[in-house]
Amino acid sequence: MTRLYLISLILLFTGMSPVFSQVSATANFTASATIIQPIGITTTTNMQFANIDAQNGGAVILTPDNTRITTGELVLADGGNVSAATFQVTGQSGFAFGISLPKGTHRLTSGVESMLLQDFTTNFDGSSLNGDGKTIRIGASLIVNPNQQPGDYKTTDDLQVTVNYN
Repeated sequence: MTRLYLISLILLFTGMSPVFSQVSATANFTASATIIQPIGITTTTNMQFANIDAQNGGAVILTPDNTRITTGELVLADGGNVSAATFQVTGQSGFAFGISLPKGTHRLTSGVESMLLQDFTTNFDGSSLNGDGKTIRIGASLIVNPNQQPGDYKTTDDLQVTVNYN
């Protein structure tokens, strides 16, 4: 019997024990990431409505392509620079982005006098960035009061334009 016990132990330790099925498996993987160029925006030209004769008031609409259109009884006087606000957007070539324009109305003031700036528009067509970036322009409507007092009117706070990747 000792002999049978000895043979059983030898078989047990030499791998002749009962067969077990595989209960797990392992696979390997790697991780990677690509860092893209951050999106950026730089002001290249500020918005300028140029010279306006207020007369009985109205609005001056400055389009993104630097055209002034009047409503009411305003006269667009000679002189001064007409310019929509212009920006250069930079970032990863081929990436789409969105733009947020100022909302609501904003005041331009000269002393105690003021006018309202509103209804911002852009020439941005939703296309993606190219290697040189993208130039975008923003226009708006300026509400001129009847007999607006002469002066150089400016916004009291900076107006913000925000871009972000879609």
